[in-house]
Amino acid sequence: MKNSKSNTISDIARKAKIASIELANADTKKKDYALFLMAKLLRENKKEILKANERDVKSAVGLSKAMIDRLTLNEKRIEEMALAVEEVMSLKDPVGEVTGMWKRPNGLLVGKMRIPLGVIGIIYEARPNVTSDSASLCIKSGNAVILRGGKEAINTNLIIAKYLSKALKEAGLPEDAIQLIPVKDRSAMLEMLKLEEYIDVIIPRGGEGLIRFVVENSKIPVIKHYKGVCHIFVDADADIEMAEKICFNAKVQRPGVCNAMETLLVHRDIAKKFLPLIGKSLKSAGVEIRGCKETLQILKYAKKAEEKDYGYEFLDLILAVKVVKDIDEAIAHINKYGSLHTESIITNDYKNGQRFLKEVNSSTVLVNASTRFSDGYQLGLGAEIGISTTKLHAFGPMGLNELTTTKFIIYGNGQIRE
Repeated sequence: MKNSKSNTISDIARKAKIASIELANADTKKKDYALFLMAKLLRENKKEILKANERDVKSAVGLSKAMIDRLTLNEKRIEEMALAVEEVMSLKDPVGEVTGMWKRPNGLLVGKMRIPLGVIGIIYEARPNVTSDSASLCIKSGNAVILRGGKEAINTNLIIAKYLSKALKEAGLPEDAIQLIPVKDRSAMLEMLKLEEYIDVIIPRGGEGLIRFVVENSKIPVIKHYKGVCHIFVDADADIEMAEKICFNAKVQRPGVCNAMETLLVHRDIAKKFLPLIGKSLKSAGVEIRGCKETLQILKYAKKAEEKDYGYEFLDLILAVKVVKDIDEAIAHINKYGSLHTESIITNDYKNGQRFLKEVNSSTVLVNASTRFSDGYQLGLGAEIGISTTKLHAFGPMGLNELTTTKFIIYGNGQIRE
């Protein structure tokens, strides 16, 4: 006989499954109205949300700086959450879109139509904005969502989820389409990961330890990325001022997130000019530089990089630096140590830029821009439900289209198979 906790999780999932059937056929206008109300309620109740968040932050004993940063809300971040919901509202509804149609020799018209995935389980740490981002994307794409946030953000998430569900009810949609698991301990997560009859996909967001735990224990398909070891390669003919600005932004603006730069690769021909400039900027911001032998010769204050520093996600003001002889070595280094997340090249050489885009096989690859743009909102997806580095069923930041699949639709006029 299942215990009461198991019954609670199973009941949540069962209700979400029922709600997903209704939501899959919901009118776009009704879904958009629900999103409008979500943004409105986030703004109107920001004081209550901030008060709950303050309790969570005060209770966050022993968490890293990166985790505290992700946990903490302020008025600006709540406004950004509301804006992200409104951005999703403004996007085209993917549900029902026919992505292709072709005619067979027997006269059959064969096509593919976008449909929701069903019930999506989100397991995440610290970031309360994931609650609203995930909910808005799921509702717009016709999916029910079960949210399992970390215990460190339980008070904040409960308040946010309450108002998101209220918006659904006021819009005439099933409020069970957004549910938050209120149980703190890990056994609730384990129970959730067994409910393959109700939940169609799991998307974990958090540290590598959490994601590996989910993958190892889930009976449900998992879309994931383990870590964000993001590189920037400064090519020989890069604009030095541009490169300094981009690299500083990629490392310093918000070091505790997965799209922050963790390793800087510098072409040998520009290293003596560029490294003192970026080194001074980074040092003034409190960044600890761990460099290769050539880097240490140029930056006397840098620490020696160990092998483990390359391929490591610091999530802090620490940067691994390596001088490379050419673009070949840079690409080889990324292929060896990268995590398929995000890489950027700073160059004025068009051929090198195109080659980098083609040969670097990460989910997001940029030319002359910061890795911090690897983000659903920044890329025009409205928000993101996660970043996938698994290639199946999505690759990179996941927005509305990535929360749908396609089914075959066929029009006939009496054809039978001979």
